[in-house]
Amino acid sequence: MKSISVRTVRRTEMIDITGRIQAAVQESRLQDGMCLVFVPHTTAAVTINENADPAVAGDILMGLQKLIPCDDPQYRHAEGNSDAHLKTSLVGSSEMVPVENGRLVLGTWQSLFFCEFDGPRTRKVLVKTFGCLP
Repeated sequence: MKSISVRTVRRTEMIDITGRIQAAVQESRLQDGMCLVFVPHTTAAVTINENADPAVAGDILMGLQKLIPCDDPQYRHAEGNSDAHLKTSLVGSSEMVPVENGRLVLGTWQSLFFCEFDGPRTRKVLVKTFGCLP
């Protein structure tokens, strides 16, 4: 398993990690199989979505903020990051991506995004590959 460090600079942001995940797949020498991308944090997530237009990531963050505001007075969690826990539960902590001929199989417009909901922080993403080596 490979661990990738991700440094965030804002409370909420989405960072394209596709190239770093592809590099981990190449380092593993996997030719055909699956790549598990897992975020071991309760206030950060991973998702697959469009990267052709950077406004998409901003729209996702804006939509989540509208659905789950950061300052709801009814939150009971004492750390002040209840919204981050809720957003992480909705988005999810893992993605499974097929690998063919040593390459991630993603759609034309798809990328893998690390989603920060309680930053800035230094986080980690775990990458595990399964399948056929050369």
